[in-house]
Amino acid sequence: MSYVECLVGSPLVACTWEHVTTTGQEHRIVPDACVDLIWAGERLTIAGPDARPRLVTLSPGVRLVGARLRPGTAGAVLGLPASELCGLSPDAADVLGTDVAAALLDVLAGGADPHAVLLRAVRLRGVEPDPLVRAAVAALGRPLARVGPVAAELGVSARQLQRRVGDAVGYGPKLLARVLRFRRLQALAPAPLVERALEAGYADQAHMTAEVTRLAGIPPVRFLKDRTPTAA
Repeated sequence: MSYVECLVGSPLVACTWEHVTTTGQEHRIVPDACVDLIWAGERLTIAGPDARPRLVTLSPGVRLVGARLRPGTAGAVLGLPASELCGLSPDAADVLGTDVAAALLDVLAGGADPHAVLLRAVRLRGVEPDPLVRAAVAALGRPLARVGPVAAELGVSARQLQRRVGDAVGYGPKLLARVLRFRRLQALAPAPLVERALEAGYADQAHMTAEVTRLAGIPPVRFLKDRTPTAA
């Protein structure tokens, strides 16, 4: 198996990535607050935001290429509330339109670089991320962030923040804060679990264990072993 990411200097796309399998394998997908446009040879799909872990079985010889949207940009790029795609992986034609998806598949079938094609497809949507959501993602990504104070800081009500973040990210600010803390934990250097728990922003190790088990589906000792976060 090989997996590589190419970071992108774009306000909409965090990276393009490629995953190639040589043997059959089970791949664990965990919440990361992102949405991906994925090409798998003859099919183009949208991987909606995940709120819980899931396992995907990949056959030998599979090549997947994707463009990962930054947290908070999916609603604008796809032109619909991202919450409608939570936990789903619909065909791109059902989201972007049949003509758009067919044109992309024709170009990809012609041998064009799939990384460049997917990145250009996102850029051609001609949208800008919601500045309030972008600020909310940054604020909720801070250790010990709380939804009420963040809403007050941004000058909106908690209900408004819930709606704007839900439409853009795919789920509300409370879950987003938990997922961003989960990502922060994965990015920390190896250290005793209690130290990593506190540095990431958990109340204690028991809190971290419960949260990681809920979001990853396995205990932190197993999940964090050799784990590095994907780009977002």
